Amino acid sequence: MSCASADAAPLARSAAPVNVSQSENCAKTPARAPFSGLQLHPTKAIYTGSGMQIPWYIGWPIVIASAVGILFIVASRAPYYPIKYPNGFWELQSKLVAEDVWILTSDGVRLHAWWVKAPQASLVTLYLHGNAGNLTHRFLPIREITAAGSSILMLDYRGYGKSGGSPSEHGLYTDADAAYLYLLSHGYNAQHIVLQGESLGTAVAVDLASRKACAGVVLEAAFTSGGDVANTVLPVIGPLVFRSFDSKSKIANIRAPVLFFHGNRDEIIPLKLGRNLFDAAPEPKWFMEIPEAGHNDLVETAGSTYRERLHEFYGHLQ
Repeated sequence: MSCASADAAPLARSAAPVNVSQSENCAKTPARAPFSGLQLHPTKAIYTGSGMQIPWYIGWPIVIASAVGILFIVASRAPYYPIKYPNGFWELQSKLVAEDVWILTSDGVRLHAWWVKAPQASLVTLYLHGNAGNLTHRFLPIREITAAGSSILMLDYRGYGKSGGSPSEHGLYTDADAAYLYLLSHGYNAQHIVLQGESLGTAVAVDLASRKACAGVVLEAAFTSGGDVANTVLPVIGPLVFRSFDSKSKIANIRAPVLFFHGNRDEIIPLKLGRNLFDAAPEPKWFMEIPEAGHNDLVETAGSTYRERLHEFYGHLQ
């Protein structure tokens, strides 16, 4: 955002004092107005562009308040980069043998998801993806999770893919609740539901797991809070305008095993933020640091380790 520079303009100066007698002054001049003897100094003013000038002590607070308001609006929208249908890799649905699922949220938003059944699997994973793209960009996680021994419900949040609505923090939490209830209504009990989050989705998974029972939680590229992530991009100011998705304050309420994956070369969410959230999590918990993995290539870089660790984790849950 850019702002026009403010022009300085003197308001007024009082006339120089005149030495006259009291009688002459009374006879020739009217009574002095209040404060007429004060020497006023030039005062900064803000030019509005319409010929009117606003004193600095009124104008600058307005400018600052407007700038902060715009920053808050931008910050509330900044985390989301949805890709809407038909953009994406929708042709992969047939390769995954994924079924379309439609879910209605408590506030009336219609969500789209893919359902992929893993043979002989008793567990089901509710996958809550990151802030960008849509469910068609998660081909590898779907393939690896089902191969490791869990069926999967891959949800598109409101505003993503074929889902209606627009994303927001509260909206994402509402979407996760609706998907969780969908699984319960289709024969799965809480002890067979794994909540898995990726990047921004880790905060959604932590929020849901802190309120609902589940078999386990898997977090990929997790972070303590949105403010802590913002601080790595824009120190001091970032945390002031982006305070959402506070996982650190919620994770202690989880009553299930937690598995962390994090790349040691994550350029978006530093490894230390994942470690800090891990330290705050209750036992039992495991942390898998993936060598050479960045933010968007964790599954690819982990290779067979990703599937093996998930399979081991599932074994602890059954």
